[in-house]
Amino acid sequence: MVPTLFSIQNLCAWYNRETPVLSGFSLALMEREAVGLIGLNGAGKTTFLKVLSGLLPTYQADAIQFRGQAAPLRGSEFKAQRYTVFSEDESFQYFTFWEYLTYVFAAYRKKTPDVSELVRGFHFADCAGMLLKDLSTGNRKKVFLITAFALKPPLLLLDEPVNGLDFESTEYLYAQIRIYRAHGTVLFSSHILESVTLTCDRVLVLAGGKIRHAFSGGEIQAASIREALRHENAV
Repeated sequence: MVPTLFSIQNLCAWYNRETPVLSGFSLALMEREAVGLIGLNGAGKTTFLKVLSGLLPTYQADAIQFRGQAAPLRGSEFKAQRYTVFSEDESFQYFTFWEYLTYVFAAYRKKTPDVSELVRGFHFADCAGMLLKDLSTGNRKKVFLITAFALKPPLLLLDEPVNGLDFESTEYLYAQIRIYRAHGTVLFSSHILESVTLTCDRVLVLAGGKIRHAFSGGEIQAASIREALRHENAV
């Protein structure tokens, strides 16, 4: 039986306490799997990733565990086990890619690895010496994706990772997500059906702050997921 990497029970998260974005939300992630979160705008995908990343303190949950131990989401021990790439990230504007990579690996107390293969795969070599503020949205996204895949945390969180990427980089991203399952778990949000059908072991449809539908294995078909989304849009 595959062990559980992370679990959260009965999560409620909000920006305004009177109108929670997530309510009664429960999820378990297994070791070494790729899980896609898909849903209409406002379903709570990014909010959930912000909670897991420690960026949204306004939440409560009955239980949160990482590898069987209680895991405060803003605690240093859990922070060292996950890394997040957000859809839009304007931080570290005056860092180059190399400076950012070095900074992150120092923060995680790891030796900076050779990332030349990832740089080539994402077609980023010509931009690696530029300041992040001077990069396009897609190339800035590549900075964080290359860092994420090089870092190899047990739990990798990706928020709309396809946004801004060209075709070749998107294909390379899909390959990296599939490969990642050999050593870690990927949880990513998306509104692009192809991104989840081509990469995921499980696909979860969010609506109304809860997981409404779950697909796994051979059930992961674009038509079935599209029908679930249409159903939720009609409710």
